[in-house]
Amino acid sequence: MNQSLFDGFLIKYAEIGVKGKNRYLFEDALVNQIGHALDSVDGEFTVKKESGRIYVEAEKKEYDYDLAVDALKKVFGIVGICPFIQIEDKGYEDLSKQVQSYIDHMYPDKNFTFKVNARRSRKNYPLDSQELNRELGSDLLDAFPQLKVDVHNPDVMIHVEIRPMINIYSLVIEGPGGMPIGTAGKAMLLLSGGIDSPVAGYMVAKRGVKLEATYFHAPPYTSERAKQKVLDLAKLVSCYAGPIQVNVVNFTDIQLYIYEQCPHDELTIIMRRYMMKIAEHFAREDKCLGLITGESIGQVASQTMHSLAATNAVCTMPVYRPVIAMDKQEIVDIAVKIDTYDTSILPYEDCCTIFVAKHPVTKPNLNVIARSERKLEEKINQLVQTAIETTEKIVVGQ
Repeated sequence: MNQSLFDGFLIKYAEIGVKGKNRYLFEDALVNQIGHALDSVDGEFTVKKESGRIYVEAEKKEYDYDLAVDALKKVFGIVGICPFIQIEDKGYEDLSKQVQSYIDHMYPDKNFTFKVNARRSRKNYPLDSQELNRELGSDLLDAFPQLKVDVHNPDVMIHVEIRPMINIYSLVIEGPGGMPIGTAGKAMLLLSGGIDSPVAGYMVAKRGVKLEATYFHAPPYTSERAKQKVLDLAKLVSCYAGPIQVNVVNFTDIQLYIYEQCPHDELTIIMRRYMMKIAEHFAREDKCLGLITGESIGQVASQTMHSLAATNAVCTMPVYRPVIAMDKQEIVDIAVKIDTYDTSILPYEDCCTIFVAKHPVTKPNLNVIARSERKLEEKINQLVQTAIETTEKIVVGQ
């Protein structure tokens, strides 16, 4: 732990502020998630909401500032993290000295432009907002002659909020935005070891959706390292999305049976259809409201419009594809931002790539696919049931 200048953090949100009568539900969810995120940070914090503000107050100045900021930057719903000092109202002279002290500590080099942005929500304060702006600005110029005022595009915006306590801050650290996890229901992510599906999970979680995941494992064709890679990816996504239950489905016997019975150019589509069916089973079981995939139009043969229609046909739940219109580099950029990219590119086998055909069909005909699947009728239901019954459930990110 280190000594911090700041008494805590003022948390800014955006969309939550327009939620009307349900706003308190979103605020409460955000307060709870901030508290959970800070549990792993050295220091003691109190998280509370007060008059349209959420405060993270440090019980003592000794706390790990950098880790606290890093934790808050992963909480969906936050758009701004403002490290602040909080003082009692002891009159204007004390306030002016406190603002000067704050600027002196924050900015050793005083060669910058500034503007004071004072807000007086406590109307019994003797100076109004405009008077505070003028007086505090004048006092800062007297104290630090190097400073210059720029009311249009200042280098530093000094915020002073007159509330029951007085908040002073100038730094606004960007948060991830979005909505608090769990405020929009739950969905099942089809998680592979690739780049796309972790990004898809992150993007849907950002809209307040709690995630579960299903991973299809195919030993001995995929190794334990490949399985661990997927669990590692789930854990990285859980830094933003909260704990994730991963259903690890043994898919080997189903894949081999499809390989033996069906035309090889249709393998990917038929396997994908059975993956969707099994994922939907777990989604229903766990009261999810939809499936999430990392598919992007045209990226591979199984992601053409025709192929996506063929896989959609087996689902009764909605299928959410947040990266559907992105090119690969756009997806990679997000993967780098959320720290999943380096893990995704580790060279461990993926069950989808083991049985891929040399020339897969890119425009599958649903009637032809259905006819091919009839060749599976003897054993496929039992194989699916066995896969479901032997699924390993692992929770990551607790």
